Amino acid sequence: MFPDYDIIVVGGGHAGCEAAMAAANMGSHVLLVSMDLNGFAKMSCNPAIGGIAKGQIVREIDALGGYTGIVTDRTTLQFRMLNRSKGPAMWSPRAQCDKTQFSLEWRKILESNCKLDIYVDICESFLFENSKITGIRTRTGAIFHSQAVILTAGTFLSGKLFIGRTVFEGGRIGELSSYGLTEQLAERGIETARMKTGTPPRIDVTSVDLSKGILQQGDPQPDQFSFLPCPSRAQAKLPQKDCYIFHTNEKVHDILRSGFGDSPLFNGLIHGKGPRYCPSIEDKLRTFADKDSHQLFLEPQGLTTKEYYLQGFSSSLPLDIQLAALHAIEGFEHVRIFKPAYAVEYDYFNPVQLKSSLESKVVENLFLAGQVNGTTGYEEAAAQGIMAGINTHRKIHDCEPFVLGRDQAYIGVLIDDLITKGVDEPYRMFTSRAEYRILLRQDNADLRLTALSHDLGLATEERYAFTQRKYEEVDRLIAFAQDKKATPEVFNTYLTSVGEQPLSESKRLVDLVARPNVHYEDLLKIVPRGTKPSLDVPQESAAYLQHEIITSAEISIKYKGYIEREKSLADKLLRLVKLRIPVDFDYMKVHGLTIECRQKLNRYKPETLAQASRISGVSPADISVLLVYFGR
Repeated sequence: MFPDYDIIVVGGGHAGCEAAMAAANMGSHVLLVSMDLNGFAKMSCNPAIGGIAKGQIVREIDALGGYTGIVTDRTTLQFRMLNRSKGPAMWSPRAQCDKTQFSLEWRKILESNCKLDIYVDICESFLFENSKITGIRTRTGAIFHSQAVILTAGTFLSGKLFIGRTVFEGGRIGELSSYGLTEQLAERGIETARMKTGTPPRIDVTSVDLSKGILQQGDPQPDQFSFLPCPSRAQAKLPQKDCYIFHTNEKVHDILRSGFGDSPLFNGLIHGKGPRYCPSIEDKLRTFADKDSHQLFLEPQGLTTKEYYLQGFSSSLPLDIQLAALHAIEGFEHVRIFKPAYAVEYDYFNPVQLKSSLESKVVENLFLAGQVNGTTGYEEAAAQGIMAGINTHRKIHDCEPFVLGRDQAYIGVLIDDLITKGVDEPYRMFTSRAEYRILLRQDNADLRLTALSHDLGLATEERYAFTQRKYEEVDRLIAFAQDKKATPEVFNTYLTSVGEQPLSESKRLVDLVARPNVHYEDLLKIVPRGTKPSLDVPQESAAYLQHEIITSAEISIKYKGYIEREKSLADKLLRLVKLRIPVDFDYMKVHGLTIECRQKLNRYKPETLAQASRISGVSPADISVLLVYFGR
């Protein structure tokens, strides 16, 4: 009745969309099963992409040939490069997007792929043959067979919504939950538990006195996420919109505290663990009891809508308490809401039962990606999605898994953390989780990953050639700075203006670029016309690319010592990564290990010694014992 597929993707969120496109672009015949044709990669919370470490992930997804960055660029309402005052390892792009257009752009991309079919339904059960998954059955009775399945169900598995003591089913407000899948996988030995997240109210911005807020504008020259020359930010149709900062006060806090007795977080209705780094407003009042004010960010949901998102006011308190507290915020005295804040509790699966490819260790050919693995955030989900799509395609074609190291990508850090450490709260990526932050910058993700993606057959020839051409220009600029002499009479006025010591004699230009307050782009404007290098870049994106290339060259020069040191450390760790451990290895026979270590290693079954070294309870001494045992 229905055709067979190579791969079925269950769930049309950020993970599911990236997984489906990656597998289809690599040549697999893919079925994407989703509840809503207009809700692909729906932004359930803030319609923003990027931020600290998350922006780096999106640029990595783009470098691998994914689409989150492209869709973001096409729907950006406001762009800001965060942490500009810090070093480049901390620079993080963030964009506020048009929520509706974001999903519609994803739909256009998905529907344009001839290897990808879409079916609107709810997956109700899996089909198995012994220990292998072989397909799905939907709520309407449709049966689809496949060689592999990718589960990306987000917050919909047994999802429950909470507003005070009011509890009802849903993965998002107004949308049905999915039941039965968790129980079916649990019966086969996959460990499951509950997590919780939440979202704030949606505000009618015309009912807010914006003059009482602090205006927060985007960058005057907005950047973009995609490394491709098109679509550049200059070609995007949407104008930038402003955001606003407001603050709570003691009266707001008193009103909120009066509802704590009815809060499902505090009265036992919610059992799942919530995200530590994105707490509800009631969590903040308990954790930071000494603070008399908290920041709130009022951010647009779209270009033409009055609906705004109130970041920082996530809550599961009763509706009357929410409204009373909102009205006590200065500027919100007459506020109207489109939708109340609520919490959602849902099932997730223990990620330590996953291989580094994101395939289940328990059920063969079942891959899991996104919030079902205990993560939070669109970016973390999309990253897992593209990796699951790549590896599912490779698995059914008998190829080795594609695994990124911790020194190669934040995506590598993310997946390694999940499968070696597990989660006891929703996992969110931060720059502090990565050991090699100066290597994993947002500006060089294409240099790190595009060639790898091209070898996989995912990044196109055009993308690969464009990346090569770009970094040839970067190398040319670095070589120019090393060869060019900078004279006092030409450069001293500029050096003095930026607070740098003037030259007493001629020096190489590279020595000036290395100074903290000096920018290579400024120096090139001073270089005499006849000796100035001209960059060979496509004319349609010349201004944008020139800035990107010059910035990349400047970072390489300024941070050369730090970059070389981190590369050296990463190379030393590589011997642990290369030392693979048999999947059925019994650690109980290695008597030099502590009992705790043996038990942990037998449970988690790390694939390499590097993974083993990051498991809680495994000490450096234990790793030394294993090195000796394996003859190293």
